[in-house]
Order: sequence, then structure tokens, then C-alpha cells
Amino acid sequence: MTNPEQPVVASVDSIRKALNLYRVLAWATGIWLIALVYEMYVKYVMQVPNPPNWIAIVHGWCYFAYLMSAANLAVKVRWSIGKTIGVLIAGTIPIVGIVVEHFKTQEIRERFNF
Repeated sequence: MTNPEQPVVASVDSIRKALNLYRVLAWATGIWLIALVYEMYVKYVMQVPNPPNWIAIVHGWCYFAYLMSAANLAVKVRWSIGKTIGVLIAGTIPIVGIVVEHFKTQEIRERFNF
């Protein structure tokens, strides 16, 4: 069921697809961010020479895809600009992006009855 104050721009099926993509990318970004934090710990705290530096690149591309999928979902479900920015920023903090994904998924599923 939709909120009458916020008209929906997309069909429920396209919202479901956008939500699924957002969920996958939120988890991928979160996991690669944790790996990146570990890499930085190994490099700067433990001072291990030549740790793998490709983790930052993979995380960067995952985060870019996460941004695009979250923005796509935000447009389809008509999130406010503040909520959208909050979801986008959540992907920069380890574990927070995954927690936000859980609550936003629940919210969208309740709002659109799927």
C-alpha cells in the first residue's frame, strides 16, 4: 500500500528489482569496506610491507554501483533528499550500510506489500 502523500513513479515489479539490486550491492560494498579497513590496519598499524592494494579498487567500484542502485531505488520509491543522502552516506561506514539496508528493506516491503 502506498502513501497517498508520495505518489509512486514506478511499478511494484520495478521497485522489487531495484530493491534486490540495492540489497546485493549494499552487502557487497559493506563486505569490501570491511576488507579495506582490514587492509589499512595491516598496512598502517601492523606495517606489513606490500599488502594487497587492489581491495580499495574493488570497493570503490562496488560503492559506485551501490550509489547508482540506491539513487535508482530512491527515485522509484520517492525518498526525500535527506533520506537518500543518508542511505548513500551509510555505505561509507563499515557495517552501517548493511544495517541501513535491513531497515530500508523492511520499510519498503511494508509500504508496497511484498
